[in-house]
Amino acid sequence: MSGGGDGEADRLKEFTEFRKRMNERILAQDNQVVRRFFALDTQTYKAGALDLRTKELLGLVASMVLRCDDCISYHVAQCKDAGVNRDEMFEAFSVALVVGGSIVIPHLRRAVDFLDRLEGEGVHAAKPDHEHT
Repeated sequence: MSGGGDGEADRLKEFTEFRKRMNERILAQDNQVVRRFFALDTQTYKAGALDLRTKELLGLVASMVLRCDDCISYHVAQCKDAGVNRDEMFEAFSVALVVGGSIVIPHLRRAVDFLDRLEGEGVHAAKPDHEHT
């Protein structure tokens, strides 16, 4: 597990606050395409035929295959908040590796580091809206 104490918690808090602040700035613009896309993203991750946990795991796998570290961190935190345990997370990581290949490995390292920090610090993602984009 990563060390670092308060510095790690500060980085997690900074990540969450930056996302929230920038999403608010983006959505404050009078741009219907952006607003509709964010709304579509929010609606997509609501429980339906698939539950929230499953949808977040799907988002995590897709983010890993697409190699978006911000999205990976977001979905790792959302998965934790949705009750996904470490073994389930690693099964999702396995799917991402098989689908994405070895190029996913650096992102897997960062995902596990982020998961370790979440578990070590007891920090969870703020969940006012999904807005992962």
